[in-house]
Amino acid sequence: MTAGEKGRRMKLSNPFIPQRADPHVSRHDGHYYFTASVPAYDRVMLRTAPTLHGLAEAPEKTLWRAPLEGPASSLVWAPELHRADDGWYVYFAAAPSREIREGLFQHRMYALRNPSTDPMQGTWTFAGQVDSGIDAFCLDATSFGHRGHRYYLWAQKDPDIPGNSNLYIARVETPTRIQGEPVLLTRPEFDWEVQGFLVNEGPSVLIRHGKVFCSYSASATDERYAVGLIWADADSDLLDPASWHKSPDPVFVTDADRGVYGPGHNSFTVAGDGVTDLLVYHARNYREIEGDPLWNPDRHACVQPLQWDAAGMPVFGRPLREVELPEGGS
Repeated sequence: MTAGEKGRRMKLSNPFIPQRADPHVSRHDGHYYFTASVPAYDRVMLRTAPTLHGLAEAPEKTLWRAPLEGPASSLVWAPELHRADDGWYVYFAAAPSREIREGLFQHRMYALRNPSTDPMQGTWTFAGQVDSGIDAFCLDATSFGHRGHRYYLWAQKDPDIPGNSNLYIARVETPTRIQGEPVLLTRPEFDWEVQGFLVNEGPSVLIRHGKVFCSYSASATDERYAVGLIWADADSDLLDPASWHKSPDPVFVTDADRGVYGPGHNSFTVAGDGVTDLLVYHARNYREIEGDPLWNPDRHACVQPLQWDAAGMPVFGRPLREVELPEGGS
């Protein structure tokens, strides 16, 4: 990379992709990939571009549409693209209908698979359910590799624990099967996590500075929605709940002065320089929502740099309306 390439910067305005909730941005082989919940909740879509600026304008490809009936025929939520040894996978949650039972939708977790080296090419097929081992409402799966192991991390209702969802982790046996029993990492307990609903959901993992960080979102999906943080030492046993520490306060919240409401369900990626960590999240740009927030389409994807303090802890800061990012040579 030349000095000129290192110095290139790009400016983005937030929101950078409108009406896309639960945004997941990943970078592979010099290209960015973007998946998210679409307002109709009826399909999984993917777009790609060599830059974040290009990603904002890139066409979307439909990878899969929900069938008219069946266990995964409704409310397709929070798809994430992940690479495995035998191809690409998209993890997502879906329900058999919009029916609510005992205060919850009936989501379970599923996967799509594509053996192609390019996720925008080849054929995507429905790979079936990813069974969490707990037959109850579950969603928002993510996956990450660490120290020779692959892990699956998700949000789950436990019938024996009050509330809507907690966060669980397990090792991956295959891309569509977990190994062993789910391990509870965090449940809603602080005041900011129980506003409207008792929720811990939307986990995303970032490994930096000798620690494994996991952000998550809590409370109702209106202006009370906020981001929390748990972390473990990189050398610790990630399947031991005692390895994990939890911030008692949220790390990213509504900022009315900047017109950003309910920031949450984030993912992490890197800027074009391959070094600068980025926070990707969704938020609304107004407070008052008509009707059920679930059916409001105006959760928009936003992006901004993630800062670090002297102790190697992430500093999320305040939501930014305008950002300037290092572009590098991508």
